[in-house]
Amino acid sequence: MKRNLVVALADVSLEVNAGEIFGLLGPNGAGKTTFVKVLLSIVLPTKGSARLLDKPVGDVDAKTRCGYLPENHHYPAFLTALETLIYFGELNGIPKGSINDKARELLEFVGLRDWAGQKIQKFSKGMLQRLGLAQALLNDPEVLFLDEPTDGVDPIGRKEMRDLFIKLKKEGVSIFLNSHLLSEVEMISDRVAVLNKGRLLKVGTLDEVRGGTTVHLIQITGSLSQQQTVEIGLNPSSIQTGVGFTTLSVASDVELNKTIDLLRSWGISIKGITQQKSSLEESFIKLVSPGNPT
Repeated sequence: MKRNLVVALADVSLEVNAGEIFGLLGPNGAGKTTFVKVLLSIVLPTKGSARLLDKPVGDVDAKTRCGYLPENHHYPAFLTALETLIYFGELNGIPKGSINDKARELLEFVGLRDWAGQKIQKFSKGMLQRLGLAQALLNDPEVLFLDEPTDGVDPIGRKEMRDLFIKLKKEGVSIFLNSHLLSEVEMISDRVAVLNKGRLLKVGTLDEVRGGTTVHLIQITGSLSQQQTVEIGLNPSSIQTGVGFTTLSVASDVELNKTIDLLRSWGISIKGITQQKSSLEESFIKLVSPGNPT
């Protein structure tokens, strides 16, 4: 019996610029990892074409200029952190005379210097991610592919790894980042793409993907009466009541001025007004939700 075929990627077309951090977003099963594996010729496409460092995918020279941190990497548990990097350094063809120093330099870079002699079977998930990043940097890559690099890393560790990514970018490394942690991607990416069910939904700067939507948040003392709520004409979901205060979300300048005039006519004290852009998470959910027309 012929098995049902699953299309992992379809009509995906995008370009990543040199020296930028590019985030590829999508729910589980969207095709993110498959896309990276196609670029690295780990998986061969059934049709279509792609180029890496201006060379056809599969070109040996292009691949030697790339670093890759897979999502679920596994290293021999009986090796120490230093031995692991030396082993992979030898696989990368790094001269034996310099691999030891290079490995120690990278362990220092990712914050594992004091763990160089420890067997990695004792490492936490976050420490393994740091070691994986060091492995991906062994050949001084021009392009760095990172698949869920902060998965399992604690908040302090994530901040430290973000700082490392930004430092690498300043050194001229292009970073292609797969992640489901949208807040992480939002903090460091120059551009992002949203992938769902193998299809590209949107690509652009953060503002372009977020749609540039801005809401005005009006915080008042106390709460509104039922009659005032009806008269103000806002969607009930736009009115959030807390302890001793209420926040009103207003979409346009016209609604903002109308709402302020009504509040003042009722003698209600306005504590503050702020602007808030829609988050990447909000835009992402809208894009991948069933029934989205995109």
